[in-house]
Amino acid sequence: MRPCINGATTMPYSLQEDIVFGHKAKFEGIEIWYEKLKKFINEGNTPVKLQELLWGAELEPATLCGFPLIAFSDNEQAVQELVKAAQIAPQIDCETLLVFPDDAQPAGMSKSEAIKKAAGALQVYAEAIKPYKVKIAFEPVGRHPYAPGPNEAMEIINIAGSENLGIAIDTFHCYKSGVNFDDIKAVPAGKLFIVHVSDCENLPPEHLTDKNRVYTGLGTIPLVEMLKILKEKGYKGFLSVEIFREEYWKESPEKIMLDAKKNMDAVMAKI
Repeated sequence: MRPCINGATTMPYSLQEDIVFGHKAKFEGIEIWYEKLKKFINEGNTPVKLQELLWGAELEPATLCGFPLIAFSDNEQAVQELVKAAQIAPQIDCETLLVFPDDAQPAGMSKSEAIKKAAGALQVYAEAIKPYKVKIAFEPVGRHPYAPGPNEAMEIINIAGSENLGIAIDTFHCYKSGVNFDDIKAVPAGKLFIVHVSDCENLPPEHLTDKNRVYTGLGTIPLVEMLKILKEKGYKGFLSVEIFREEYWKESPEKIMLDAKKNMDAVMAKI
């Protein structure tokens, strides 16, 4: 399993800074925050320039993220934005776009019906980007009404049926949703496209929000056990540190990257 950094962990900083300090911290991969990419392009840079920066920093682009799955209202604009990202992705050797469930089903709609509706929307997303030969990693979100864990995410992509669909797993969201270890074991290795890692404060799961995330090994999530399962499954992809914490964002991008990598290494040493 390979160390990766997600652009949310250094949210206030630029894509260029993410690349420079991601390299300095010895990460091998980077999840490119799409809003940072758009700013990079709007400043007059090109995908070719970005590819050169990534090559020079020895960083592999793991995903472009994150894109909302709009399943219960008009999603034409969201699909158009996804296609724009899909057009850029091959130019920087990025194979995967990360999509998360955004809206919730309307009152009165059952979870099973919501899953079918979401699968239909995700199929539209998948078909729209097929010409660009990129994949979608669908990420379940902690305590989400229809997609709180890997079981639901797998059901959605199976119903959608597109070959370019897989899922993401996030340790924080799994903990928040109370996902059973057996549910993680059940995910086919070939359908697990990326894993997000973070720890969190010791709070009741129903009170947890993204701001409660902390560096790996500094909180209450049983990360070693989770990651051992992934290792036993034969997962060899990226473990991407994704932390939305304003306290960390006040630090320099260099310190954030070095702290993220140091704490990731400490956990990985126990696997």
